[in-house]
Amino acid sequence: MSKGQSSGKIPAESPRHQDMRLEVAVLPVADIDRAKRFYGDLGWRLDADFTRADGSRAVQFTPPGSPASIQLAAAPLHFLVVSDIELVRAELINRGVDVSEVFHRGPNGRVMGPDPDWPSYGALATFNDADGNAWLIQQVTQRLPGRVEGETTFASSNELADALRRAAAAHGERDSRAGYSDVNWANWYVDYIIREQTGSKSTESQLSKKN
Repeated sequence: MSKGQSSGKIPAESPRHQDMRLEVAVLPVADIDRAKRFYGDLGWRLDADFTRADGSRAVQFTPPGSPASIQLAAAPLHFLVVSDIELVRAELINRGVDVSEVFHRGPNGRVMGPDPDWPSYGALATFNDADGNAWLIQQVTQRLPGRVEGETTFASSNELADALRRAAAAHGERDSRAGYSDVNWANWYVDYIIREQTGSKSTESQLSKKN
């Protein structure tokens, strides 16, 4: 089967459906600085303007009130943001899609395998559809500061469940370090999840104040 093509047949046994959020559309532009001025003048929020490890530039804007953003680059691309890239990749492969191996960006470009520390934004995979449209899967487990505004929301029960699992794992580490069980775990979970989704930096000492 050629790259990007799907058989159209879903196997009888496949992994639990994983959420894939279309959060970023990459717009091809001839001059990034000129495009940055244009979208800035529209009043769109500038989320980021930085140079990646591989030397490429990331400039991202979000329209007012929009759950999705745009990035400015030389070629079009669409970002699917997921909480577990390995499960999503397995699901797509089961559906007949030719998905790349998981990789991360290094100083000299693509490095096969996820970043060894598995940081948020540090695990990627790609696939194309039958017409050559490119998709990038990106694992995000904690938002960078300034990327989320408004109330904390979840797109589905699966996404909320994944957030609760991460909070439970972090809280278990907290109990282990403290040497006692936290009876106010619910408050701790809430604070952890909100800080994780909004990109607020938190420390063990800050979170422990909620106990």
